[in-house]
Amino acid sequence: MSDAHYPSDVAFTPAVKDIQSRKGSREAYARVEQNGGWQTEIDAALAAFIGEQTSFFLGTANAEGQPYIQHRGGPPGFIKILDKQTLAFADFRGNRQYITQGNLAENPKAYIFLIDYVHRRRIKIWGEARVVEDDPALVASLMPRDYKAKPEQAILFKIAAWDSNCPQHIPQKIDVADVAAVVRQRDERIAALEAEIAELKKQLSPS
Repeated sequence: MSDAHYPSDVAFTPAVKDIQSRKGSREAYARVEQNGGWQTEIDAALAAFIGEQTSFFLGTANAEGQPYIQHRGGPPGFIKILDKQTLAFADFRGNRQYITQGNLAENPKAYIFLIDYVHRRRIKIWGEARVVEDDPALVASLMPRDYKAKPEQAILFKIAAWDSNCPQHIPQKIDVADVAAVVRQRDERIAALEAEIAELKKQLSPS
């Protein structure tokens, strides 16, 4: 096995590579690694994808390795890009369990999972995260405009590697807001057609 380091090694540990070898996929993934493999910086396509998202999942683990996944949501653009390797977002007040913050205090390794059900796309991001409690200016800069939520602190996420998944098995789901917009347009069109029909009937009816 090569001693070269690849960005995907954040997930493809020796144990994972051994299983890939046993199950026949290691050769294909080795070619991916040698051809550049996973990316470590935010490119234009990823920036655009992140800017559209209204939801994501943040994975952390405590010092004993016990995992935890927490949902984060907000309006499009609530995930900010500070530089080519750093994401940030305002941490809104919720149920105040602070499991994510406690885990990050013990273990900075974190994982972001973004999924777009409409277009059946998903992005996996590995890295390290930290909570910033004492920088109100930073928190204010991350707060979405006119969004009615109480920011408590900020979370900064430093990217180690990221990869996209194939759309296989992703169910296609449409956001309520998108459906409502289409239904509204349909209703407006129906009303306009009904008005035209009523006018035509009036014109064609004998006086």
